[in-house]
Amino acid sequence: MIFRMGQEMRWTWGTGRGLHRLVSALICCCLATGLGACDYTTREAAIVSPVDPPGGDPVQEPTDVKYYPSDEPVRMGLEHYNRGNYGIAQRYFKDAVEKSPKDVTAWVGLAASYDKIRRFDLADQAYAQAIRIGGETVQILNDQGYSLMLRGNLNGARRKFEKAYALDPGNPVIANNLELLNGSRKFIERPPNNQP
Repeated sequence: MIFRMGQEMRWTWGTGRGLHRLVSALICCCLATGLGACDYTTREAAIVSPVDPPGGDPVQEPTDVKYYPSDEPVRMGLEHYNRGNYGIAQRYFKDAVEKSPKDVTAWVGLAASYDKIRRFDLADQAYAQAIRIGGETVQILNDQGYSLMLRGNLNGARRKFEKAYALDPGNPVIANNLELLNGSRKFIERPPNNQP
């Protein structure tokens, strides 16, 4: 590009690189000015907003909150557990206990999921945490018994099932688990005269 500034003066910009640099510099200046104005507006809006909302502070500190309002991780964990997707359920229950560490349902779900994926060491830790929070409930005792049965510890499973049965003798789930345990080879009842 050639510009003529009189007869003696000739200005050559080459192939347009100089003009391209000038346009780029102008665009950057305009953007910087615009962004600088936005920053000021955002800061000003924060100062103008009310400091204390009417009716007290609606936001609680995380240490004061026992449960988060959303049960989405627990709900999704239960849904995947019931579908047989135990690994996915475990991830949702783990998320739930991280968000609500005092939620017994989330801890029991996490322990049951660990049982199904055969991570019994982690299941024991989750059951222990659930017991610390909510005590030895019928459900936890039954689930621990089932966990021990999955591991092959039938004597330990029997103790847990019987302890749960003593707390709730009418519970059909516990009765079925005891029946399942009695059907095992190690607990077949034979009369004394029925020996080979």
